[in-house]
Amino acid sequence: MHYIAPRWLPGGNLQTIYPSTFIAKPSVRFRRERWDTPDDDFIDVDFVDGQPGQPLVVLFHGLEGSSDSHYCRALMAAVAARGWTGVVPHFRGCSGEINLAPRFYHSGDSGELDWILRRLVTHRAAIGAGKFYATGVSLGANALLRWLGESQHQAEFVDAACAVSAPLDLAGGGAALAHGFNRIYSHVFLRTMRPKCLVKLDQFPGLFSRDALLQARDLYTFDNIVTAPLHGYRDTEDYWDRASAKHILHDITVPTLVLNAKNDPFLPPQYLPASAAACVKLEYPDEGGHVGFPTGAPPGELGWLPQRMLHFLEGE
Repeated sequence: MHYIAPRWLPGGNLQTIYPSTFIAKPSVRFRRERWDTPDDDFIDVDFVDGQPGQPLVVLFHGLEGSSDSHYCRALMAAVAARGWTGVVPHFRGCSGEINLAPRFYHSGDSGELDWILRRLVTHRAAIGAGKFYATGVSLGANALLRWLGESQHQAEFVDAACAVSAPLDLAGGGAALAHGFNRIYSHVFLRTMRPKCLVKLDQFPGLFSRDALLQARDLYTFDNIVTAPLHGYRDTEDYWDRASAKHILHDITVPTLVLNAKNDPFLPPQYLPASAAACVKLEYPDEGGHVGFPTGAPPGELGWLPQRMLHFLEGE
């Protein structure tokens, strides 16, 4: 399935912003469960209930995303139309309610994914689902690739995986988001992350510097103040290096699609890895933006991306 961008929507920024803002999201009926975590916290997990014997697809969302994100709705609508089971776990603090522990989530959160995926194995057996597919978008895609590479053969209870618009080189992506028009994306993320952090400081006074947080104007500074120290990294450089998925693409043993547009403003093409394990398909279309890939005449459609993902997962 070769992606061809609409002529009326040129460039990586338009192909990123327009689909997430102006294309109507499909309606999806979710059923929510709250799961207690091993560290006495919780996550909220949204389900699309499918038919017995049909595949189960889990989708890990991106930075500050949720089951309401356009890409989640698009994939879960396609999953529901097939009678499959769909699952969207929310990262800590992303379901509309702040979490309880002195942590959030991050691009290398493979431990979090491990217990979620292993709990879903039990759920899959209980509902009699068929094959087990794992997908991720943006931050969730990077975290999924980290888990696949770190787990190696222990990840093979997953039949196939798909990572879309993963920030495979976090330092390269962070630098791209710190300059020019791309700074608008950092502003959008900080607009929701900063209030969550202020609530976290109410829960845990002194967890990090309130003044430094309020002065942060880019993701590098934010990660240095909050993300890195809260999740066991020395600083931003340490976090961006150790959490980047580019390091472990040769260690993956599960059939995996890595789909990144070359005009993705979040990760310039010079940072896209040129090789990976034999079971990993690196697919780098010239256009598509960041989790965009719109098609059709105005106002546009979101259907290409979920169909590409599902076709790969089915081995087509």
